[in-house]
Amino acid sequence: MSDAERLFRTYHATLVRYLTRRLGDRDWAEEVAQETFVRALRQETIVNERSWVFAVANNLVRDEARRASRQRRHLELLAAEARERERDTPVEFTLERAEEAAEARRALEALGERDRLALLLKEEGLDYGEIAAVLKIEKSSVGTTLSRARRRLTEHYEALQTARRQGTPHVAS
Repeated sequence: MSDAERLFRTYHATLVRYLTRRLGDRDWAEEVAQETFVRALRQETIVNERSWVFAVANNLVRDEARRASRQRRHLELLAAEARERERDTPVEFTLERAEEAAEARRALEALGERDRLALLLKEEGLDYGEIAAVLKIEKSSVGTTLSRARRRLTEHYEALQTARRQGTPHVAS
């Protein structure tokens, strides 16, 4: 098995899962992952493979930030239309779960980029050193960053839950 094939087999599924969570679009995640592995083929040596793969993927996403912004606005518009349709129909348990999932996604999107990325990278199993390398911060700052990100995520989510229970529109963060 070649180094490129081993690298792909080792990190592809994890990278696509991470990117899907980050971008909210599996097709886009697959495209970014594919470009990441194409770039890996061009590298002569990679010191820390997992950190390198996630750092390159993050840089690719950052380079396409305008496209991601347009896509998020479009998805938010579709979600708003769906909520409008749901108001006209009885709320079922599955709709309640879908609303909670949407609120969790909005709470995650309301975080700053570093906080959001730190949580997603930790969820994918990266250790503090790898997270520090991807985010370009000191390893000693990762714990504080994660703690702050979890607190902010909880605050945003609880605000969205409260607003929904009170029947108020989407809370701006």
